[in-house]
Amino acid sequence: MILADKIMELRKKQGWSQEELAEMIDVTRQSVSKWESGVSHS
Repeated sequence: MILADKIMELRKKQGWSQEELAEMIDVTRQSVSKWESGVSHS
């Protein structure tokens, strides 16, 4: 399983939106979206 899939799987298991996760880890929702789509590796 690649990291993008793992992030999305764990986020959905917790019932968190991308926005909620982003706020918890102090990044933008766009960053979470990019991570989950595998666009960004940073």
